[in-house]
Amino acid sequence: MSNKYFPDEEIGFNEIYFVCYMIERVARKLRQRNRYVVTKLGDEGLYHQLSVAQTTHSMNPEQVEDEWIDEYHLEKGDFDITDIDPIYTDKIPSPTQMGKVYARLILSVCNSDDLLQTFHKVYNSPICEAIDNYNTSAYYEPSYVQTRALLNGGF
Repeated sequence: MSNKYFPDEEIGFNEIYFVCYMIERVARKLRQRNRYVVTKLGDEGLYHQLSVAQTTHSMNPEQVEDEWIDEYHLEKGDFDITDIDPIYTDKIPSPTQMGKVYARLILSVCNSDDLLQTFHKVYNSPICEAIDNYNTSAYYEPSYVQTRALLNGGF
């Protein structure tokens, strides 16, 4: 997919990864699921954020969070992704780690023409709920296992 503002430039892994990372950060800050943030950004917001990611990645992430919250009218929720059962795990993956998980998953199932649709498909998939449940092993499964689960409808 071409950059909205510089049509000669393609949106690549780094831009996708940064946007996935910010989705994770904003969702955690607001106590929302990732799909809420993706849905509120919509196609235009996603396209804009992917297109400006080369610039915004150098900004303070907290500033970017605040800008997204204001610009897209994001509201607090009551979902706490960090609420884990210590019997199953004692470690919560960082937003950076989860950004990479989602970026790889998006790229593994995406054709360059439907990047925005793929964001919605991935983040609204039941697989996303499994990956975001840190009491399971879904988030650290190899990328090809996550891709197969997405394509087959479950793990």
